[in-house]
Amino acid sequence: MQQQDEVAARVRQVIDAAGVSAREFARRIVIDPSKLSRSLNGTRRFTAAELARIADIGGVDVGRLLGSAATPSPVRPVSGPRPSPPPPEGGRPLQIVRETVRLIAERGFHAVRVADIAAACHTSTAAIHYHFPGRDELLEAAVRWCMDEDTRRRADATAGTRHAGDELRLLIELQTPRTEQQRRQWCVWLDLWAEAARSTTVGRLHVEYYRQWRETVAEVIRRGVAQGVFRPVDADGAALALTALIDGLASQVLATEPGGPHDTVPYTGAQAMHDTLIAHVDACLTAAPTAAD
Repeated sequence: MQQQDEVAARVRQVIDAAGVSAREFARRIVIDPSKLSRSLNGTRRFTAAELARIADIGGVDVGRLLGSAATPSPVRPVSGPRPSPPPPEGGRPLQIVRETVRLIAERGFHAVRVADIAAACHTSTAAIHYHFPGRDELLEAAVRWCMDEDTRRRADATAGTRHAGDELRLLIELQTPRTEQQRRQWCVWLDLWAEAARSTTVGRLHVEYYRQWRETVAEVIRRGVAQGVFRPVDADGAALALTALIDGLASQVLATEPGGPHDTVPYTGAQAMHDTLIAHVDACLTAAPTAAD
């Protein structure tokens, strides 16, 4: 128990040195913030892989976190030293997760091998397993990263928006798969939905993500009702209907090739999806103009 407390204290030092909150540090090492909190409080042990990711992001040796002396680096010959490659942006763990997500979007999760991820990261399979020992850990990290990125993009896009009607339209635009990046993001979500039906861990993440996403939409609708922009509706029910419609239409759009012969067919293209969602908002939510308007 004492060693566990000492490890937690050293991890706190790494977080403090990074100058970020524990929640932000959890995002960087791609774990559940509650897991990090329990480990820092001594009610849960850090796994070896988590300590490896903490060491990588904090720029310290794992041995230092464990309280042992850092393993000395081998002495290189004076003549012709091989320069070290620059560290990947955000550290090795985030690079692994980003490349995993990209490959899932292109091939589907079950078609992605650890060797493919290692090749994309220009490293070894041993390095991948060092940070993420199994496919379950890697899938959980990929889901969590996608959740965090999606939440961050929504927050950035709607920052400073006061009009609830404008904010809801911005959220709809963000969910419309027009660009290659948006289509790739949706491809990952579709793959993860199927995995959520089989994996308890991913299923829990899926439920939590959708709870947050629906609550975001419901809160915008509540503010719209208060502003007189939307008619007085059940915000939670309206959010459930709108998010379900977004998911259903997006899956149809993803089944078509962008710019292909089916992209202009009604109800299958991205623009048709967007127009349908706006029509739904206008028909079911937007308040009728008053005489003063």
